[in-house]
Amino acid sequence: MPDKQLLHLVIGGELKNITATEFADLGKVEFVGAYANYAEARAAWKAKAQATVDNAHARYFIIHAHKLLDPNEDGHEH
Repeated sequence: MPDKQLLHLVIGGELKNITATEFADLGKVEFVGAYANYAEARAAWKAKAQATVDNAHARYFIIHAHKLLDPNEDGHEH
């Protein structure tokens, strides 16, 4: 039986300020993808973060969407 899907989203873009998490332009926020588990999301996040390392304002984030969809979920993959 496959592991339970724990939806994670990866998004990113340029921030207004490198010390905050407010995007400079929400219209330009990039949706990198939706992933079935944290490991897949982290791999995508890492690839985007490394590809934009020369841009100090670019940041990518992993959103634990499964926690938003089911707040009672413990987050452990079984």
